[in-house]
Amino acid sequence: MHDTTVKQLESVVIRFSGDSGDGMQLVGTLFSNLSAELGNEIITFPDYPAEIRAPRGSLSGVSGYQMQLGAHDIFTPGDKADVLVAMNPAALKVNAQFLKPDSVVIIDADSFLPEDLERAQFKTDHPFEELGLKSVQIVAASITQMCKNALEGVADNKQALKSRNIFALGLVCWLFNRPLQIVEKLLSEKFKKKPAVLEANLLVLQAGFNFGHNTHTTVSTYRIETTTHQPGFYTDVNGNKATAYGLIAAAEQAGLPLFLGSYPITPATDVMQELTLRKELGVKVMQTEDEIAGICTAIGAAFAGNLAATSTSGPGLALKSEAIGLAVIAEIPLVVIDVQRSGPSTGMPTKSEQTDLLQALYGRNGESPAVVMSAFSPTDCFDAAYWASKIALEHMTPVILLTDGYIANGSSAWRIPDMKDYPAITPPLVRPEMREGWTPYLRNPENLVRYWAIPGTQDFMHRIGGLEKDYKTGAISTDPDNHLKMVGIRQEKINRIADNLPLQEVGGDTDAEVLVVGWGGTYGHLSEAVSKVRKAGKKVAFTHFRFIQPLPKNTDEILRQYKKVLVVEQNTGQFAAYLRSKIDRFNPYQFNRVKGQPFVVARLVEEIEKLVNQ
Repeated sequence: MHDTTVKQLESVVIRFSGDSGDGMQLVGTLFSNLSAELGNEIITFPDYPAEIRAPRGSLSGVSGYQMQLGAHDIFTPGDKADVLVAMNPAALKVNAQFLKPDSVVIIDADSFLPEDLERAQFKTDHPFEELGLKSVQIVAASITQMCKNALEGVADNKQALKSRNIFALGLVCWLFNRPLQIVEKLLSEKFKKKPAVLEANLLVLQAGFNFGHNTHTTVSTYRIETTTHQPGFYTDVNGNKATAYGLIAAAEQAGLPLFLGSYPITPATDVMQELTLRKELGVKVMQTEDEIAGICTAIGAAFAGNLAATSTSGPGLALKSEAIGLAVIAEIPLVVIDVQRSGPSTGMPTKSEQTDLLQALYGRNGESPAVVMSAFSPTDCFDAAYWASKIALEHMTPVILLTDGYIANGSSAWRIPDMKDYPAITPPLVRPEMREGWTPYLRNPENLVRYWAIPGTQDFMHRIGGLEKDYKTGAISTDPDNHLKMVGIRQEKINRIADNLPLQEVGGDTDAEVLVVGWGGTYGHLSEAVSKVRKAGKKVAFTHFRFIQPLPKNTDEILRQYKKVLVVEQNTGQFAAYLRSKIDRFNPYQFNRVKGQPFVVARLVEEIEKLVNQ
């Protein structure tokens, strides 16, 4: 221990990696929860393989879980790792590109045998040399054998193999001077119904910690400062769970039951799974036979007086397009959650992009305007879902909420909010005095929202549907002038929602010539990149959009204030093209990457500085 160097860092990046069955997501979650309880800010990024059962030890089957933790200003899971846990050669090979110089690499030496190296397509018996990793600090532990030794007489070899991830967790806890008591508590909660598994995991956790404590290998350990958070109740939450909670909160505020009609699809399924656990809150969930059935049940529930939602990803949003058009023309409140993933078609279903924006804006037949908005981060998914529900209910319209695989699966420490701090939700329900002369499309003259008559309300029986209706009577109409009027009314209703949206805010330097523009789940990477540019003494401003259709009312004013505007997004330029269509003579610079992976902050910094220096 006297040879060990202790590095004190403001933040550190850790990546756990192995086969999809090695439990990397579990230990990553446990370590992030431990760090959050100790007072660290933290952002995580689970990186799943697309193959369900890739061959063991193969490059295509590598699963990862990366996190960045520190005392403050943690916006992303980090570009490159200070510590990598590689449970096999494939994990090392896939993640070598993400290592910093002098990083610590922990490997299971028992899984680096010749046959393992061959499966990972190494050509020699020296993987670190072959990868050019000359400066890393290697901790080669015989994890498999030490797990067997720790569990001798307690559990069989099968359980020992399953516990290798927990041994690695114990070793990482030593590396970061983390106490085991909190991890032991978390394991006890997870395996409380499996006492034999709990006993085995506690034994190997301690064995991993002891190995680090007793090792004579010279390796850096780390000390990360913690911070004092605002008082309150905190939990670790991912974006999908936060989205589900936001829907529940909105339903409570509106005094309406919550219904979700959905079909499983990666990476959106967890929204449905979380809501199925909330029956005690009156939540109703229907898992349907396909995407079309999912949204149609939600439309029926909305007509019947529920806050209704449906969740999906890009391929499912395409299948739901006709039904979204039905909700538009019938003017029914509906929340459509699209957790974006890489495409086209099935694409890379476990990878993340921002490539559904134009589909959300225009992917329906006819003039079919709907509200489109996005979430910034895992915890922001709560607020975004709440706002989507509020707009849908108060303006009688479908709202498409765009999240993405990165923020849906990523997690962060979340302070459970006080709902007194959130605005009221007041649906435009019919009132008894409206009986005389009421029709299904009687509207509030200020915002053009039709009044909502929930079936069963006495004297308000009516029919709506997918055929065009007469503006005055609500009867089916094919009159061309009436159709023109209804098309205009539906669009103007969406436009007027901007009157009720917060104005767009700009951060950074007020006298900058360059404005960086983003939307959705890239917020953390762009915030960190802008912060680094400003710390380098260069002036730059930053604005990030949540509301896309309609745009905030001051959008035009903001974008015209700057000499150079850089729009950054994980597609080929969809938001930039949309802004051009909305703002006359607006021609921004663009930075686009479509890799299925989050942005690299260092690359963003390079691009922003290049524009500032022009």
